[in-house]
Amino acid sequence: MTLIVLGLALWWGAHLFKRLAPAARAGMGDAGKGLVAAGVLAGLVLMVLGYRGVEQVDLWYPPRFLTHLNNLLMMIAVYLFATSVTKTRITGVIRHPQLTAVKTWAVAHLLVNGDLASLLLFGGLLVWAVVEVILINRAEPRPAPPPPAPMSREIGTVLGALVVFGAIAWVHNWLGYWPYG
Repeated sequence: MTLIVLGLALWWGAHLFKRLAPAARAGMGDAGKGLVAAGVLAGLVLMVLGYRGVEQVDLWYPPRFLTHLNNLLMMIAVYLFATSVTKTRITGVIRHPQLTAVKTWAVAHLLVNGDLASLLLFGGLLVWAVVEVILINRAEPRPAPPPPAPMSREIGTVLGALVVFGAIAWVHNWLGYWPYG
């Protein structure tokens, strides 16, 4: 559990550095970007190692049907994450598609994992995404929505998200977590 907590602390700290200490972050210039990237990467590695190596302590036993809801939410999360780059029509409605994707991903995983490590990891990342949205919304005015994307971009984003979801499911299966219930 210690590695998960340390990983979350690095993740939170690196991501929130710009929001909580903007002058210090700006004063670091490009070196600050590298520091943030290193903190995020180190946090991610620690979270993965901690999660993979921790003894499972079950808190509840989620019903199997939630696996299907998890998969639907995961497809939505992958799509939302992709829209932050492709700027599809949904980005005119959802201000923070990447952070919304993280929140959706975290909730999906909390639905199907009833152990303490999952609660700590996915719950910690869910709370981080909520805090990040609040801080961004307080600090920055809402930008003008992007112009409507062409339908080809919408279709391409959906198809790309389905391919990435398939790859994520394959990796989960390869790691020993059958994602289809």
